[in-house]
Amino acid sequence: MGRIMAIDYGKKRCGIAVTDPLKIIANALCTVEAAQLEKFVKEYVAKESVETIVFGYPKQVNGDESETMRYIKPLMDRMRKSLPGIDIKLYDERFTTKLALQTMIDGGLSKKDRNNKNGTLDKVSATIILQSYMESTEYQG
Repeated sequence: MGRIMAIDYGKKRCGIAVTDPLKIIANALCTVEAAQLEKFVKEYVAKESVETIVFGYPKQVNGDESETMRYIKPLMDRMRKSLPGIDIKLYDERFTTKLALQTMIDGGLSKKDRNNKNGTLDKVSATIILQSYMESTEYQG
């Protein structure tokens, strides 16, 4: 039984969230520089059992793919080849960043702490993607 990992991909930074081994709770894990993401995931998977990796699917409000997909698709293809036992999926992430920001405001984080230079917004976004995926009919845990 493996964890589920969610990735909120950004050109500079990527937020990462994972479930507990029983796949009950989504937890923020860390933020990784985009250039180091593939290496980080391979190292994490070597230490922890992961059965599914869910990439946030960046779509525009009208449903068209975001420009970021031109970075995500090749990355997913490489990961499918290098991690053949892991299911790699896309899951709609529209409005995740806004929802993450509102969650941080509602949680009482100061404006300084909400500044995304420390990657908090990326981690919270990844956690929301993961939680949403787990609650979806697509995931039949």
